[in-house]
Amino acid sequence: MAFSADHWAFVFGVLGNIVSFIVFLSPIPTFCKIYKKKSTEGYQSIPYVVALFSSMLWIYYAFLKTNTTLLITINSFGVFIEIIYVGVYLFYAPKNARFQTIKMLLISVVGGFGVIVLGTQFLFKGAARGQAIGWICLVFSLCVFVAPLGIVRQVIKTKSVEYMPLLLSVFLTLSAVMWFFYGLLVKDINIAIPNVLGFILGILQMVLYVIYNKKEKAILKEQKLSELQKPAEQIIDIVKLGSLISSGKIQVASCLHDTCASAKVEDTPQLQTVEA
Repeated sequence: MAFSADHWAFVFGVLGNIVSFIVFLSPIPTFCKIYKKKSTEGYQSIPYVVALFSSMLWIYYAFLKTNTTLLITINSFGVFIEIIYVGVYLFYAPKNARFQTIKMLLISVVGGFGVIVLGTQFLFKGAARGQAIGWICLVFSLCVFVAPLGIVRQVIKTKSVEYMPLLLSVFLTLSAVMWFFYGLLVKDINIAIPNVLGFILGILQMVLYVIYNKKEKAILKEQKLSELQKPAEQIIDIVKLGSLISSGKIQVASCLHDTCASAKVEDTPQLQTVEA
């Protein structure tokens, strides 16, 4: 029996939920470090506040549409886990970082989301309300996908992939693919279009990782070779010194030492005995 578009949409929606679930759990190692050291260690709270705001927007959009259960499930989990992340961050953050995080929460989550909900409720009706929220979600998702360009620029500038986690890039790319096909099959451009950019940027990150990871490995190999050559050079120097001693050339130094010693003895004034 052939699958219909609705069946394929369900399959890609479920796969999108699974991959996005993994992406939402990816910051756990970071927060384990924060918990162990009882400090945020300079980590920023911006990604978690942005992710919380994004999940809230998509839930609101999903409630205005039909057959969007899979959007509601994953973004509900997103809201839940991001609230935990932000809560842990606030607990261990220093005073200044805590204040900045609270300010961002009030501006974006409380103020921004509240204005969007009230504005669309009063200004739009019926299907127009869903379209308006859809465009807001689309623009915001594009901004979220563009954010990793800062990491791409840092990789190109430093020629190092230290700050680019490959596994996360792979899962973000897979997530973009799943949600693109889901949006395409349910004929929702607000879901499909942002994930085209997400897929392109994800591929770009992986290509850069492969390129600069090879260069980084080559540099490390050269450094190891130079470190191995240093002991060899020291052994060669010791062998040369041994050959000089055995050939008698080192006697020049000993002769010079004896000459200097005798000169010092001759220059020393002799005591004369005085007869009474």
